[in-house]
Amino acid sequence: MAITPAANPYAGQMAGAAGLIGAYGAAEAQKAAAINQQTSYLLQARDTLMVAEVRADMSEQYATIQAGRTVKKAEIEAQNYQIAGNTLLKNMRATNASMRARAAASGVVVGEGSVAAVQRENVGATMRDVGISDLNALTARVLGFEDASAMLQSTDYQNMLNLYSARSQAGQLDFAGASARRTGGILANATLLKGGTDYLKVT
Repeated sequence: MAITPAANPYAGQMAGAAGLIGAYGAAEAQKAAAINQQTSYLLQARDTLMVAEVRADMSEQYATIQAGRTVKKAEIEAQNYQIAGNTLLKNMRATNASMRARAAASGVVVGEGSVAAVQRENVGATMRDVGISDLNALTARVLGFEDASAMLQSTDYQNMLNLYSARSQAGQLDFAGASARRTGGILANATLLKGGTDYLKVT
């Protein structure tokens, strides 16, 4: 048997109170949903920053290792040029010593004439080649350091851009979370206001 207003004069007030309680529950649910959404945005912002910082650290470590390898490779190349220069000097000394020994065995004066001229030419040619080897060694070192420095600078610049982008994205997420919280509060207040208005209409 249905309860009519005639049978129960308080039926309208009870229905209004039930509506008001329902509105209050809906408002609290809207607030909770807004808080949940804000929390989700804040977690995304935190994760965005954390991932960007980890990537920056890893790329910096990788760049440091690569730069170290580049410098080491350049140093090995420079040492190879120096070894080549030393080998040229060693061969020159051996050639000149052999030439002097043959000249002396043949009764030729070692420090004069064609023997001395050949030795001077041999020394001059060797020293030019050694100079080129030394220049190549220096060039290898300089280029190696330049490449390593450029690598580190490029990594630092890229990390700076990535972190800036991540901070900007985190800021946007934080703002979105705050907006969601405000919007949820406004909707909850509107729901409560509507519930109160409906209650007053009934009563």
